[in-house]
Amino acid sequence: MRPVKDHLYAQVARIGKALSSPKRLELIELLCQGEKPVELLAEQADLSVKLASAHLKELRLARLVDTRKEGKYVHYRLAAPSVANLWVALRGEAEERLVELQVALAGLVRHEADLQGMDRKTILKAARQGEVLMLDVRPADEFAVAHLPHARSMPLAELKKRLGELPKDLPVVAYCRGPFCLFAQDAVALLRRHGYQAHHLSDGVAEWRARGLPVATGA
Repeated sequence: MRPVKDHLYAQVARIGKALSSPKRLELIELLCQGEKPVELLAEQADLSVKLASAHLKELRLARLVDTRKEGKYVHYRLAAPSVANLWVALRGEAEERLVELQVALAGLVRHEADLQGMDRKTILKAARQGEVLMLDVRPADEFAVAHLPHARSMPLAELKKRLGELPKDLPVVAYCRGPFCLFAQDAVALLRRHGYQAHHLSDGVAEWRARGLPVATGA
């Protein structure tokens, strides 16, 4: 029986091994935003294409990602929505258990602008009723794959030039890829410097889904 038990644990350990690299975790978070070619993943994760491909191969061997070939380009996607939930749960457990991570996050988050403690259903209702403007500051292609309901796409790179499109009499709630993404915090800082009542929502699409809340698709 011992060889059988060892084999069973070894199979589960394949998932742990695949998730043991910080860069592979970052690649999973990027793939939570939607399918991407390896070249784009490498750029967004600050990796060479060769190294990104090696990390993605490990994730594929663990059945955490799938591929699709289009001409000479290879596109990667999460193997199932449950992989995104696994990432959210793993990160949440790390935030709960690791003081070092708590300290690192505390140095990043501007608490006076954070909506971490607010009820998400209340935020959703306010956005639906037009009482707040939900602003998605990720790249437009990620918004098209999935976004929070009633959100408006305005990528961080375009925000400064498009401030005139935003009403100043409406609170703005900015979000991006999740707690480790800095786009939304940078957007809030920019909006506040220009007189907007802006807040940071640490959730991204993966966190929203993990809470059992709806998401929207399409541009």
